[in-house]
Amino acid sequence: MTKPPPGRSMSARLRTAKGRSPQSQRWLERQLNDPYVQAAKAAGWRSRAAFKLIELDDKFRVLKRGARVVDLGCAPGGWTQVAMRKVGDRGHVVGLDLLPVDVVPGAVILQGDFQDAEAEKRVEDALGGQADVVLSDMAPNTTGHAATDHLRIMALAELALDFALRVLAPGGAFVAKVFQGGSEKDFLDTLKRNFAVVRHAKPPASRKDSAELYVVATGFKS
Repeated sequence: MTKPPPGRSMSARLRTAKGRSPQSQRWLERQLNDPYVQAAKAAGWRSRAAFKLIELDDKFRVLKRGARVVDLGCAPGGWTQVAMRKVGDRGHVVGLDLLPVDVVPGAVILQGDFQDAEAEKRVEDALGGQADVVLSDMAPNTTGHAATDHLRIMALAELALDFALRVLAPGGAFVAKVFQGGSEKDFLDTLKRNFAVVRHAKPPASRKDSAELYVVATGFKS
């Protein structure tokens, strides 16, 4: 797996800001100077977020050869790419998103809402059985209001967990994005009841100014 290079000694700046808002200008400059963005392009990953899953898996080893994996909210496909690389030809990876996603070689990409029973059945049919791992890198559009953003992302994490509890095989794993401040008590209690080990982690690829964390739950008790 390609690792990101050290940051540049000199930052790149856009040649012109004409027609761009200050917020757009800042975002584009950050992208230009982000070593993870550069490394993702060089390695063929669809997003810098691919490195977050690589780093989480390097630490927790949730993606094993031959595993059956569901990637919820998979657009643009970076996590699906990594999962497919990790599980190999004997594994199965199914990505699901409301938006259309370009083909990821070896994976099955479905368009639909994971809250629909029909979509859940399509996922299980594509996997050929229960999942060994459920991944969710989903996040809502942020408002800048910390309490609101925390509630929104926890709502998505809870929906992803509810899905995982229905489709995971015994011993399976669940990985989902949350925000700093940790998981809500009810959410954490549900995880602890249903998984042998529950941990939080912030991979190095997460920007330092980002509030995101990931919950990694392993050893599903069924």
